[in-house]
Parts: sequence; structure tokens; C-alpha cells
Amino acid sequence: MRWALVKVSLAVTAMVVVAFAVPLGLVIREMARDRAFSNAEREAAAVAPALSITTDRDQLERVVASAGSDDGMSVHIPASGEPADGTEGTGQRAADIGRQRATDEDIAAVREMGRASTTEVDGGSTLLQPVALSSGEIAVVEVYVPESEVTNGVGTAWAVLAAVGAALVVGSVAVADRLGVRMVRPAQRLVEGAHQLGEGRLGSRVPVEGPTELRLAAVAFNSMADQVVQLLANERELAADLSHRLRTPLTVLRLNAASLGDGPAAEQTRSAVEQLEREVDTIIHTARDAKPQTAAAGPGAGCDAAEVVRERMGFWSALAEDEGRKWRVAGADRPVRIPVARADLAASLDALLGNVFRHTAEGTAFAVDLHNGEDAVIVLVSDAGAGIPDPEAAMARGRGSGSDGSTGLGLDIVRRMAESTGGDVRIGSSVLGGTEVRIWVQLDGRTAPERRGHRGTVRRRRQPRQAATINRSRSLP
Repeated sequence: MRWALVKVSLAVTAMVVVAFAVPLGLVIREMARDRAFSNAEREAAAVAPALSITTDRDQLERVVASAGSDDGMSVHIPASGEPADGTEGTGQRAADIGRQRATDEDIAAVREMGRASTTEVDGGSTLLQPVALSSGEIAVVEVYVPESEVTNGVGTAWAVLAAVGAALVVGSVAVADRLGVRMVRPAQRLVEGAHQLGEGRLGSRVPVEGPTELRLAAVAFNSMADQVVQLLANERELAADLSHRLRTPLTVLRLNAASLGDGPAAEQTRSAVEQLEREVDTIIHTARDAKPQTAAAGPGAGCDAAEVVRERMGFWSALAEDEGRKWRVAGADRPVRIPVARADLAASLDALLGNVFRHTAEGTAFAVDLHNGEDAVIVLVSDAGAGIPDPEAAMARGRGSGSDGSTGLGLDIVRRMAESTGGDVRIGSSVLGGTEVRIWVQLDGRTAPERRGHRGTVRRRRQPRQAATINRSRSLP
């Protein structure tokens, strides 16, 4: 918009300058010509009284010299008083004073017409002024007007006009640029405010300034931001209240678990109740937090994925032994740093392993594989169950469209965790014969919107090598 205003102003001002400067320049040139010939007429008029009195050559030369134009003025006196038969008489012969530049034909034509005329000669023009003599004959006064005198001051006037035109163009462009800044700056601030709000900085507001339309847009944006903050606050309070209602049944469960006595099953039940209480407390604190953390993890943030995998598999292994399930962990023997919070990765693994225990029969084997690549870490959770006939429908449940007794929150937790790093989640068939859930955790620090245009290329380039590695490490003992 700013450059559009500048271009329009430049075009309009240039047309106005051309429309006025060109005719004015032509008028100035014509005025300079008229001034030069007016001076020539005055010089010729200064000689006319002397010609009407005398035609003596010496006297006329002194008159021409006194006029100051002896080099540029000449006088052409015709012959008079000669007999018609051409014999000697008392008549006066024709005389020319000064340098003649005009042709004899032009001089004779002026004598015959009896009025002044101009003619072009080398280096300029001449003014031919007829003057009546006392004898009744017509003398012609020739005044030379050089081209430099005709164009005297024209170049300077045109330079002034060009400078004025350039100043007008520059001034109009500067004014248009300031007006454009006044219009564009509020729009830029509105865009920046929208980006900040989209990034989770809920305190972002836009100054109400600029043209009326942009002021109204800023007011509407600020009102929308206030409503978003209020809605999120209401959602947090609702989540906290709902989570707080779980404390009563959890207290009952904890008391009942305490009365189970000793044994692996009782200890496992008490451990599960304690973990559930911790998770409820975390949900309440997170929901009541007025400053959600939406920024990417900084340097050094995240967790050791191998340690989390070993810990969660240690928890689920007790239940796997009770149900007669074979299980295996691969790739968790060395530290693997990922830009994901420990609690988020643990929640994702619990959600996937919980689905294995919930949706497969007892005795079904499962495995967790951890693969560390150059720019990504892949976590594979696979089982030997019946598989998922429609992976897309399962992912749809993970996006909130739960059905058939499933809320879809488990896959949604996994998906949000992966996409927070720029990765993704995919469901396919495992080499164990059942379902394989692949979690792609990106390590290069780019967010999902930045990788969206390149993700397919990354997968195609790295998948063959990593797929071979995965297949070699999945076999159960």
C-alpha cells in the first residue's frame, strides 16, 4: 500500500509538471525572441530621424556608430535623381552603410511592401525596417539579431522550471510516503498482534491509531483478544473444577488400596493410585496457570527419552507379567535427548501402552523401539494384536472425534506432543502382525508450520535407511 501510494503520487505529479512546464517553457522562449526583436526595432527607430534629414554617408556612419550597433546594423539607401536614359546627371547613387547580411531580394521586397520584415541569415536573423527619405525614396535599415540574443535566458528559465518540477515531484513523493507510513504502520501492528496472539502471547494488544477503518479493526482485534483470554480462563477453571472432583473417588481408592495388604498386586494398585493423584494435581496446577507455555523449548530443555522409556516399561512390565505378555525394549540403552518435557513423553507412552493392554487380548506381545537419527528421534510402539483396520479413523478419534467408547484423548496427547517439535504420528502395521504407532520427534528446532512444506521430502529421504534399522531390531526373544 505504501509503495502504491508513492507510485500514484509520482505519476500524477509528473503529469502535472509536464502539463504546465512544457507550455511555460515554450512561452518563455517566445518571449525571449520578442524581446530581442523589440530591441532591434528600437535600434532601427534611432536611425530613422537622421535618414529623414540627410543621406550623407559620413553623417549616417556617425549616427550608426552612436547607436552602438555599427557591426550589427546596416543602412541601404537607394539611388535617386538619375535620368531615365542613364546619362550623367545630378542624381545620387545607391549607398550601403555597414555589413549587409540580407539578400538584395529581401531588401527590395521590404522597399516595395513598405513595412518591416524579418529574415533568417547565418548565425541568427535580421530585422529589415523601411524608412522614408526626404526625396521620397525608401531606405532600409537592417539590424542583425544573433541567435544567442534570441535564446538569451531561455536555458536558465528552463533549468529553473526543471528544478521546480523535480522539487514538486520529490515533495509529493515524500508526502505520499508519510501518508503511506501512517496507513501501513497500523496495519503492520495489527499483523504483528495477530501473530503474537497466534503464538500464545495472550497479552498482545494493538494500539488504536491510523485511519478510521484501521482504528475500527484494532478495536475489533483487541475485543477479540479479550474474549479469547476470557474463554481460555473459563476453560482452565472448568478443567480445574472437573479435575478437583476426582479427588473424592481417588481418596476412596487410596483407602481401599491401603487395606489390600502386602503383595505385588496390592503394591501395584497403590502405585497406580499415587500416580493418578499426581496426574490430577498436575492437571489442576496446569489448568489454573494463567501463563500457558507455548514457546519452543530452549537449549538444554527436554528429557532423556531412553530413561523415560525404561521407567515406563518398568511400570507396565508388572501388568504384562500378570497377563502373560511378552515384551521387549530396544534402543533405550544409551541417552537420547529430545526437546520434549519428561511428563509429556511419559503421558504419551502411557497412552499408547494403555491402548495395547485395553484393546488386545491377554498374552499379546508388544515392544517399544527407540531410534536416534541425525535430525529426528523415532519411538515405535508395536503389538502382535489384531491390528487397526482403519488407521485414518483412529487418528480422527485422536483429533477429538472419539467413538465406540473411546474419548480419543490418548492419541491426541501423543499427536500434540509430536507436533510441538515439528514431528507427527502415524499408524500402520507392525512386523509383529498387529498395530504400529510411530512417533516422529523432530530435533532441528523448527516448529510444525515451518516444516510442513518440507516434511514429505525428509520422510522420503530418511525412511528407507531407518526402516531397515527398525525391522532388524523388532524381533521378540
